Amino acid sequence: MIRTLPVWLMPVTAIFTLQTISSFLNRLIPIIAPAMSAEFGWSGSSIGYLAASSSLGGLAMLVVGSSTLKRIGGMRTLQLTLVLGTICMVFFLYPSVGIALAVCFTMGLCNGAANPAGSEILQRFSPPGMRNLMFSIKQAGVPLGGVIAGLFVPLAVAAAGWRAALLACALLVLLPTLLTWRLSANLDERPASKGRTHLLPTWQSLRTLSEPLASLMLQPGLLRISIVGSLFGISQSCWFTFTVIYLVDELGYSLGLAGMVFAVMQAGGVIGRIVLGWLSDHLRSATAALSIAAILSAATTALLGLTNPHWPLWAVIVLAFVAGSSAASWNGVQIAEVARRSPPKLISDTAAGASILVNVTNILAPTAFAAFIAVSGRYDYAFYCLGACSLLVLVFLPRDAGKNRKAVASADS
Repeated sequence: MIRTLPVWLMPVTAIFTLQTISSFLNRLIPIIAPAMSAEFGWSGSSIGYLAASSSLGGLAMLVVGSSTLKRIGGMRTLQLTLVLGTICMVFFLYPSVGIALAVCFTMGLCNGAANPAGSEILQRFSPPGMRNLMFSIKQAGVPLGGVIAGLFVPLAVAAAGWRAALLACALLVLLPTLLTWRLSANLDERPASKGRTHLLPTWQSLRTLSEPLASLMLQPGLLRISIVGSLFGISQSCWFTFTVIYLVDELGYSLGLAGMVFAVMQAGGVIGRIVLGWLSDHLRSATAALSIAAILSAATTALLGLTNPHWPLWAVIVLAFVAGSSAASWNGVQIAEVARRSPPKLISDTAAGASILVNVTNILAPTAFAAFIAVSGRYDYAFYCLGACSLLVLVFLPRDAGKNRKAVASADS
């Protein structure tokens, strides 16, 4: 007797794949930037500005998201932004910080499309009682992309130089994007529309920026759980942006060794996101799971500020793994909670609204971190502040987890 595959398997696999390569495309920036900076004479703090520009691109995509994602489909939008970002990588060859900022902006567009597209599709296809786990599996693609970048990019740079490494990275992004291209027709929902589709920001799309943000006020706890994502994003964005340059400049690691530690941290994020998703479903409480992640995130971020060149390598690796399992594990549970609290017809809007807040954080946090380091030269104080921001999660988490357990059980039945 032939058993048919679960209906959710193809959507989860496709979204997970695109999420992974979207992450890879943006995680390669802080890993390859030290080699570019050394050749072009850029300062180490410039990496923070490149990462902020990438997040600004994600925010710009979210501005367009209320029109483009609905008209051509979230998955197709994500695929198009991946292709565009990959093509623009060729301009990294020109030694200009301004051009590099523009390239990072373009590469960041796919990050803005990823969460609304994935939320809308997974909310429709996730099996009952496994929604948090499905969202966490999808979000595990973010650190998995970082693992691939952390292991592959330094090796490619050492073997053939950073220019050849860029070409190899472009091929790694384009191939799975093209392989999933035809799936968009089966997974995307496209309402009939005779209007013209705009793939770039328009004045009308700028005016509709308020719609995703306004949607966060429609249900109790939506805004609070969205702020929680922003607070988590402060530590996560700085971990992702500055770990490699910190290990190279402050602890004296080689680029290859720093990339390996970065990969370990991202691997912790893969495991942490899936475990936290399972734990949230098991406890029927996103609040409890996210509280655990917040406490561990604060502790590991503060400990990073205490590291010095005398720390043994194994201790730094363990710290990186635990940090990845906590500071970078919140996304799936938080995004699933936003979708659960959202009116069914507005899931893509609320996902976009929550993502806008996170992307604003991802712009401001690395920029402020880079400016603070440029002025003070004190990484330790900067990391202590990040840890304090993680603790603020405990203040903003919605306190209705207990009374919502019956509602969750009813919705999943």
